[in-house]
Amino acid sequence: MRIVDVCAFYTPAGGGVKTYVDRKLAAAPGAGHEVVVIAPGREDKVTVRGPNATLVTIAAPRFPLDRRYRYFADEAAVHRALTQWQPDFVEASSPWSSASMVGRWQGAAPRALVMHCDPLSAYAYRWFGGVADIAAIDRGFDRFWRHLRSLDRMFDQVICANDSLTERLRNGGIDGAMTVRMGVEPDVFSPTHRDLGVRRDLLALCGLEVDATLLLGIGRYSPEKRWDMVIGAAIAAGASTPIGLVLAGDGRNRSALVAAASGSPHVVIGAPVRDRSILATMMASGDALVHGCEAETFCMVGAEARASGLPVIAPDRGGAADHAVGGGRLYTASDGASLKQAIVDFARTKPATDRGPSHHVRTMDDHFRDLFAHYDLLRTPGRMAA
Repeated sequence: MRIVDVCAFYTPAGGGVKTYVDRKLAAAPGAGHEVVVIAPGREDKVTVRGPNATLVTIAAPRFPLDRRYRYFADEAAVHRALTQWQPDFVEASSPWSSASMVGRWQGAAPRALVMHCDPLSAYAYRWFGGVADIAAIDRGFDRFWRHLRSLDRMFDQVICANDSLTERLRNGGIDGAMTVRMGVEPDVFSPTHRDLGVRRDLLALCGLEVDATLLLGIGRYSPEKRWDMVIGAAIAAGASTPIGLVLAGDGRNRSALVAAASGSPHVVIGAPVRDRSILATMMASGDALVHGCEAETFCMVGAEARASGLPVIAPDRGGAADHAVGGGRLYTASDGASLKQAIVDFARTKPATDRGPSHHVRTMDDHFRDLFAHYDLLRTPGRMAA
C-alpha cells in the first residue's frame, strides 16, 4: 500500500514529529508498504530516502511565530502532489488548514487525520484555564469544535495517541476518534547507557555535587511547554534539597528562559542535542525527566525517558501523564506549587543511581504495525464492520 502523509509539522529542525516521520520512512518498507511524505519546504523538491521512502517538499512560506517551520499556502499544489503520487491511503498530520486541504482533495483514497497536536490544550486551556473550567472554554471555542467535526466528516478516522484525547474528542462529537498508541525508536534508549561520569559532569554544570538531584527537561522552548514554570518550581524546590535542572532545546522563548533562570546557578539552559546516542546517554544518566506541558498528544520525550529507565515528573493531563509510572510523579497541570512539591517528594525518595533495566516500552515499529493494519482494514469495504 502506498501511504501519502501530508505533514505540515515536518521540518529538518523539528522534534518529536520529525523523529516520528523519519522512523516511518525507515520502517514502512520493511512492513511491505511505501511511504511518501509531503511537507512544506524551502523549495519544490523530491528526495528519495530509501527503497519505497520519499520526502516531497512544496515551496511554502515560513510560519511567522516560529521560523523553523513553514506552512502550506497553496492548496492546488497540495492537490497536484496527491494526484501525482496516487496514494492508496492518505494521512493529514495537522488539524489546521492543511487537513481541510486534504479533506477537499477529490481523490478516492481513504484518509486519516493523525492528531500530532492538541490545540485546545496548547492554547485555549492554557490561556483561559485560570479563569474558567474546560467545559466553559470549550463553549467559547465552539467554532474550533465545529471545524473538528467538519474534519471528522471528511476523514475515515481520527487517530490519537492517548485515550484521554480520544475520549475528549468523542465527547465533542468527533465520532471517528480512536487510539493507536505511539512508541519510541527501537534500539536507541536504554538504562544500559547510564554513565555516572556524565551525571557528575551535568551536576557540576549546575554547581552541585553528586548527592544532588539531577532533573532533565528536553523539548522545544515555546510557551506551551511551560519551561518558565518548570524553572521556577525547580528553584523553589532547591530551597529544601539540592536540585540541578538542565534543559536541552531551542526556540523563540530561549532568552526569556535564560532571564527566568538568571537568579540561580543551578539551572542550565542548554542547546538541543541532535545526536541521538548522546541524548540516550544523557537521559539514562539523569535522576528524573521533568515535563511542564499538558498539551502533549503522546510525549515522545516521556516515552524515551521510560525506555531509558528515567522516572518522569509530569502534569496529570495530556500524553505525558501516561509515562509517569514506576518511580515517577504526577502533579496538578499548570500548577507550579504542585510541581515544586512533586520535585521535593521525588528528591527525597529518588531511586538508587544503579537503576536496573526498565520494563518493555512500546516502539514506533509496534505503533506502525498496528497503524498500517488498521489502514488496511479501512481500505477494504466491509472488513471494518466484520
